[in-house]
Amino acid sequence: MKKLLGLLVLLLVILAVTLWIRSETVFEDNQLQIKQSKQELPLDTDAAVARFAKGIQIKTISHDDPAQFNPQPFIEFRQHIKQSYPLVHQASQQKTFSEHSLLYYFPGTDNSLKPALFMGHMDVVPVDDATLDKWQQPPFSGAVVDDIIWGRGTIDDKVTVFALLESIELLLQQNKPFKRGIYLAFGHDEEIGGSQGAVKVAEYLQQQGVEFEFVLDEGGAITDGIMPGIEQPVAIVGVAEKGFVNLRLTVNSEGGHSSQPPEHTALGILSEAIVKVENAQFDTDLTFSKMTFDAVATHAPLSSRLPMANLWLLEPVVSNVMLKTPSSAASIRTTIAATMASGSSKSNILPSQASAVINFRILPGDSIESVKQHVISAIDDERVLISDFMGINPSGVSPTDSVGFKLIEKHIRQLDNDVLVAPYLVVGGTDSRYFTSLSDNVYRFMMVRLNPEGLTRFHGINEQLPVQDYLNAISFFHAMLQETSGIEMPQSSH
Repeated sequence: MKKLLGLLVLLLVILAVTLWIRSETVFEDNQLQIKQSKQELPLDTDAAVARFAKGIQIKTISHDDPAQFNPQPFIEFRQHIKQSYPLVHQASQQKTFSEHSLLYYFPGTDNSLKPALFMGHMDVVPVDDATLDKWQQPPFSGAVVDDIIWGRGTIDDKVTVFALLESIELLLQQNKPFKRGIYLAFGHDEEIGGSQGAVKVAEYLQQQGVEFEFVLDEGGAITDGIMPGIEQPVAIVGVAEKGFVNLRLTVNSEGGHSSQPPEHTALGILSEAIVKVENAQFDTDLTFSKMTFDAVATHAPLSSRLPMANLWLLEPVVSNVMLKTPSSAASIRTTIAATMASGSSKSNILPSQASAVINFRILPGDSIESVKQHVISAIDDERVLISDFMGINPSGVSPTDSVGFKLIEKHIRQLDNDVLVAPYLVVGGTDSRYFTSLSDNVYRFMMVRLNPEGLTRFHGINEQLPVQDYLNAISFFHAMLQETSGIEMPQSSH
């Protein structure tokens, strides 16, 4: 027995040493080594901030109900940017889609170079009347108080629209032709799916036979204090995006008076089906979590490195830990969210039809069809009819060794080489999903800094942006546009 215990202890020691050695040797520092060199721009910063603030004041709100759409703010917004950026409008070819989404094209002199596309969106989500008194500054004031710009759209996503326009206006002042063509696309309905904006733009560009070297849209950001154990800020750049689909579950019955109910009403059958789906969670996949972690692993504590370096043994443990938090759970599996349900119109009437909607955010590797089959198998009840509406499959995965990713990485680190850069999976939806057929290199990043508190301001109360963050966004896009347009191609080494 003593020999057996001794052997067991020896094996445990060997295992512990193996796990530790792997945690110290598996990962390499993959961060781009570059000197910080923020470019001083000939920019009137007060005027630039004022132009941005005025754009925040214009209530370009997207509503789920089309009857609530007000076109006038979008007309005003378009007039504002036309007046504010005259060189942009003089130098570009412009096209409007569904009256409000905008596309600008700045031709390049070298037709052998594929153009690049930079994207943003002009619309914002509404502000709930019930939360108005909780805003420290009115949500459409564009107020600048203590070097902070306040209002809906300061983060999501007018910051990108105005930073791009300021940047390219500055470039045009140099009166130098672009070698590579540049497109800017600004959607007017991203917050409600982009069907009349980005979809139409993408269809038009595809008809024109346009292929992009890379596409850059919103998505990631510079996160601070969000990645456990890593003290440095981490810029997460989306290299893929989850898809989504809505499945409607419908149960029909004869109905009647509630005083003579069957054993299970249509609503009861439907409720059981929903529970079955929620209990049939999708398998986990750590591919994207590992991709993100690999990029920053050498800066992470041993407590994080050890399990991630030894997924061959500890993957179930890591998955279980990540599943305990909704945000991390969403990054490792297709999610299930029952969001809508209806039955009869009166409490004493048996429903002749009950229906519910379940929203799925689809991890790359799954598809709309595989999700539907998963649900059919989980419910296993012919009384429940299942149909899908709205949806798009997950995007492909863009490489991290392309010109586009290297440019993004380079100019993030040039602004601040304390910021680490890592690829990640975008769990929400962006307009870029419609452009994946136009380029293999689609990335999602916006130059803003977000801490845990800042994350809550997306679509929330007290959306705000420090003035310095806005100026950094202009510097970032100016450097990106300058190099992308062909003045200098990226030279990088890891």
